[in-house]
Parts: sequence; structure tokens; C-alpha cells
Amino acid sequence: MAVPNLYEELKKVLQELKTFLDTNVPVIKPAIVALKQLVPQITDLLNELITLLGKLKTEIQNLNVGTLPGLDKVSAFTGVVKTLLETTKKLLPNETGAIDTIAAAADVVTGLPSVDQLKAEIISLIDAVVAHLNSLKA
Repeated sequence: MAVPNLYEELKKVLQELKTFLDTNVPVIKPAIVALKQLVPQITDLLNELITLLGKLKTEIQNLNVGTLPGLDKVSAFTGVVKTLLETTKKLLPNETGAIDTIAAAADVVTGLPSVDQLKAEIISLIDAVVAHLNSLKA
């Protein structure tokens, strides 16, 4: 089975969060209201999460990769680089930080060909999660 790419993982996590909120907003909303009295930072947590999801939505909307020539080859290249980096990490354990930085960049590029397929689903999930978070703030 193929390892899911970054965008597939994002979609999966957003779906899990949405499903959780679909079921549990009525249960956790009263707790959030009560927590606002004890821990006012709960409102900051919700606001910052909503802001972050807004930025993520904008970045996903701005990814228009369908017309980039050779993207599939670049993606294949970065996929091989990831394998090389995992092997290198074992041989150069003191370079883990640098290797992880390169691997994170490779993850972004490796999954780009799937962005156009997943874009609408990811945006829809972000919108649903933000709606739930806003309802928790009310």
C-alpha cells in the first residue's frame, strides 16, 4: 500500500476532526462555556485555530499545479529523496534536524500532483470545521 502524501494526510485529519465535531459539539459546547470562566485562553485557542485554518484554506486555494510541466517527475524525484533521507538519518543521527527540514520540503512537493484532486474536499472540510469552531465560541 502506498504511503499517503501530505495532502491526503491533511484531508484525513480534517475528516477525523470534522467527524468528531459533528458528533461532539453539543457535548463539549457547555464545557467550553464553563471553561471560559476558569480558563479564558480557551477563546484564544478557538480564535487562533480558526485563523490558522483560514490561512491553510488560502494556501490550498492558491495551489494551482495542474498546468506545471514535469510535475510528476519532480514529485517522483522528491519521493526518492525522502527514501534517501530516511536512510541517511540512520547513518547521520546528528543531522536529524537538517534531514527533517529537507524531508518536510520534499513532502510538500511529493504530494503536489494530488492537490487538484483533493483541493475541493480539503476546502470543504476546513469550512465545516471552522463552522463547528465558531459555534463553540458562540
